[in-house]
Order: sequence, then C-alpha cells, then structure tokens
Amino acid sequence: MSSMSRPRGSDMFFWAICLAAFANLVIFTIAWLGGTFGAMLLGHGWHPPKFSLISYIRIVRGENELLWPETSPVGIYLGMVLFAVLLLAPAVLLGMKLMGLRKRNVGLARARDLQSLAPAGIAKRARELRPSLAGMKELPPDETGNLLGDLEPHGPELRSSYEDVELDLMAPRAGKSTGIAIPRVLRARGAVLLTSNKSDVYAVTRAERDRIGRVWTFDPQGIAHAPREMWWNMLADCVTIEGARRLAGHFVASVNDDTTKKDFWISAAQNTLTALFLAAARGHASVSDLLGWLADPADRTPIDLLRDAQLHAMAEQLQGTVRGAVETRDGIYETARQCVACLLDPEILAWVTEDPYLPQFRPDHHVLGRDTLYLLSKDGGGSAAGVIAGLADATLRAGVVAAERMGGRLDPPMTAVLDEAANVCRISDLPDLYSHLGSRGINVVTLLQSYKQGSRVWGEAGMDAMWGAATIKLLGAGLDDADFVEKVSKLIGQHDVSTVSVSRSKDGSSRSTSYRQENVLPPDRIRAMPKGTALLLATGIRPAMIKLRPWYKEPDAGRISAQAKEEVAAITERAGAKLTAGTALHAPVPPVPADTPTHW
Repeated sequence: MSSMSRPRGSDMFFWAICLAAFANLVIFTIAWLGGTFGAMLLGHGWHPPKFSLISYIRIVRGENELLWPETSPVGIYLGMVLFAVLLLAPAVLLGMKLMGLRKRNVGLARARDLQSLAPAGIAKRARELRPSLAGMKELPPDETGNLLGDLEPHGPELRSSYEDVELDLMAPRAGKSTGIAIPRVLRARGAVLLTSNKSDVYAVTRAERDRIGRVWTFDPQGIAHAPREMWWNMLADCVTIEGARRLAGHFVASVNDDTTKKDFWISAAQNTLTALFLAAARGHASVSDLLGWLADPADRTPIDLLRDAQLHAMAEQLQGTVRGAVETRDGIYETARQCVACLLDPEILAWVTEDPYLPQFRPDHHVLGRDTLYLLSKDGGGSAAGVIAGLADATLRAGVVAAERMGGRLDPPMTAVLDEAANVCRISDLPDLYSHLGSRGINVVTLLQSYKQGSRVWGEAGMDAMWGAATIKLLGAGLDDADFVEKVSKLIGQHDVSTVSVSRSKDGSSRSTSYRQENVLPPDRIRAMPKGTALLLATGIRPAMIKLRPWYKEPDAGRISAQAKEEVAAITERAGAKLTAGTALHAPVPPVPADTPTHW
C-alpha cells in the first residue's frame, strides 16, 4: 500500500509536538546564553549554568539567582533581551530579504547569467574590439563599454560592449534623459552625436564635452537659443544619385507619418526633390537657388545642369514631370514644396548656407575626433526635422566610411544618441542601419516613448526589424501598450509555481504538490515598473531587471550640476535677449507729442 491509515488529526498532533519542542529549545538557548551574557556585562565573567532541563525550569520560574549567583535580575533579563535582538534580528532581516528577492527576481537573470556584461567580461571584450587598449594593464570602466545600470538589487554594474546597438522604450519622465542620454554623452570616449527636441541634455553636458573636444551646436529653431557658429553644406553628399535620394527621403519622411507607405504624390515629390538636389550639387548652386526652382516649375536651370553633368536620364525624368499635365505637375511640386517648407524660414536656411565668416561642419572630420554635435529641433509643424535627419544620417554614414578605412571599426568608438528619433530624426532606413552600425564601432541608442511611436514612423515591419537588430533593449516604466507588453511578457518566459493541497478524510489527511506555469513578469508588473528601473533584454542572455544610474547620483555630479546651472542661466539670458529684440522690432511706433519741436 502506498500509505498507512492513521487516526484523524495524528499528523497535525505530531507536527505540533515537534514545533513546540523546537520553540522551547530556541527560547531556552537564547535565555541561557543571554543570561550568561548579562552576567558577564555586570562583571561576573562567562560562567554559563548547565544546559539541562532543570536550568530551563528555573529560568521559567524566575529562579535566576540559583543559576547566576550574586547577579542582578535586571541585568540578566536585559542580557537575554539584547542577545535575542542580536541573534534573531539579522536572521529575520536576512530571511525577509531572501524571500523578497526570490519572489521579485524569480525567473530573471542573476549575476552568474550576466558575466559577459559584468566588469570582467566586458573588459575582456573591449580588449578584443579596441586595439588601442592593448598596452593598458587596468582599463577605466568607461573605456570598456557603455554603462547600462546595476543589476537589481545589489549589482554588479552592467555595461554593453562597443559593438552593441541599443533600443530603449520608456514613457516620458521615466529616466530617458537623466539615466540614459546624459550619462552616455558624458561618458563617451569618441565623437558624439545627439538629437533632441529639448535643451535639458544639452544644458547638462555641453560644458563637460567642451573640455574634451569642440562642441558643434546645430540649433536652427532656437531650442537652446545657441548663436549660429557653424554652417553645414546640406548638398555635399548629393553629388551622387544615392546621396540625393537619401536627403530627399529625409525631407519626405518629416511630413509623412509612415515612411513605408507612400502615395503617388509623396513618391513623385521625392523623385523631383532627388533630381533638384542632384542638379544643385552638380551645378554648385545654393539651397536658395533650389527653392527658386521649386517655386517656378518652368525654370529650366536644373534640367540644363543635369544635362551638363551627363545625367541625361535624370534630366529627362525631371523634364517629363515639368511637361506633364498642369494639374499633376503642380500637385507634385506643391507636395515637394511642403516637404522642404522649413527651408523657407531664413533662420533655418542660414544654417545650411555657406558663410565665409563661420567654420563649416564636416561630418568626415567629426567622426575621427572627440567632438560633440548637438542636433536640436522642435517637433510638429514647421520643424527642421528633415535637416536634422539629413545631418545625422550624413554623420553616421561618414562614420561607416571612416571605420572601413581604419580596418572595419572606429577606435575610439562613436556614440550616437537619437533622442526623440521618431519626432526629430526620421531616418527612413534606420532599421536597416542597425544591422551593421555596431560592427563599425558606432554605438547607436534610439530612444522612443513606445513601440507604437516607432511603428507610426517606420511601419510595423521596420520597427520589427529594428527590434530584432538591436542587441540591447531597455524597457522602462510607463509602457501602456497592452499588446506590446503582453508580447514582452511572453518573451521573458514562464516558471513553475508549486501549489500544496491538503485533503482530509476519516482515515486521515494527505498532502499533495502540483505545479503550474506562470509568467515570470505578468503584463501588469511590466507596466508598473518603478521609475529609474528598466528591463534589460540582451542577445543570448536571460532578461534581467536593472536600476538605471542617473547622472546626478554619480561622484562628479556636483561639478556638472554647477555647470548645468550656468548653462541654463545662459540659455535663459539668450532667450530673453531674443524676446526683447523681437518685441522691439514689432513694437508700434509711439505717437509724437504735440510739443515736440519740428527742428533742432
């Protein structure tokens, strides 16, 4: 028989006796040691009584003077209490901590699973990727990889390698700037590219990056109210059809919600802009000339320039558009004009127009040093997103060319933080670039508010491609997309949960244990992650929960914070000066008083 019959309640009675005996043993041990400890504190030395049942009975009866003669009862009881606290409190706290840790991180990666991202593993990988580190015995942490955060709850510190590309999804005010963008810019070892629609990252990092290299600020819409101290030749890469088409694609993407869906007018406008960009670059024309061609479709200058450059097919295509039906031609040109409408603003146009008194920004030079490029633009109507995307793309492609000339990888690596990429940096083929930028030593970090935000720009297929190509993914607080969070919960996986059931009958009771599968992190827990934490999904590693490291909690935060306050004050002062100048410019002319003399 598999089991023997017992009287009802026999199991419970047996375990109750065992528990009572164990509890009395623990109480007696604490009282025995505690009383001796109290006597020792009162100067009577360490003389414990016999560890026997008689001693236990005397302690229960309060006959402590028979066990510890000439010792104050108050001192004995005080010793018992102190010893109980000293012995039980750490054990209770440790047990509670272990229970909480087990409940919290069950099924997630632990330190032993993340050795490749821990300090020793990431340092070894850095030596393999960066030949310049070969002669260094001890590597500074920032030379080994990009800081991700600390493994919950007590570390170790985790970093991604310099061949990883990253995709971060977090809600607003969940720590994207303070925990990711700012630390990446401050800790970068090589050239830096940052896009943003706010001045917060710029204000915190500009002074620090100015100590390392030159700071280039491209701020055509006055996000940080930075003075124009540079210009960029927007048409420099348009001497080839590929370069012209890429630039046209950036302007089209800035007004097209989904770059994967292009109707007739959008496609025709991109073709027309490609031809015009190509003609301007080959004919050494300016952006202002290009805007004039768009305003007057009958102007044959771009067609003649294309023919002079031996680009007859492109010239014929543009001429076919011009000679087409008036309604069709005007519709194509009007769509093209809408795509580059931001260039009608003279404040924006000046940043892409040659200026002999200001230095020219050269992407091919930038990627080889330790300079910093800030690309700031507003989102929404009238934004310079097309120009920002064009300059960001030109810089990334310059990095690829430089890496190929250096043997395949930039050293030191380049850091590209594309904050608000879906709003101000819509590089149409960014998902495709993800597949090889990391192998060129270009660390791209794309920051989005949600998966749907990226899908609206690059389409479902494009966003899926970016998700798959990103070797590091950080999912922060506030993800409210139910379908996406459900998919993430499935990716994390399930674990076994045991359930104990007790059945009773007239023949006794029996216990049985069954197991069921539950999600390691249900969707509601993913959505309710606290601010400052993130779920780390790294290629080939189990998911882990990490704690972000905000810049203001680092050792040098005091100095950087003081610099940031000065920069914010400077931004405020520049904004006030512009506002005053604008008010004076548009202020009504005051009336001349009647008693004002008509001559001096």
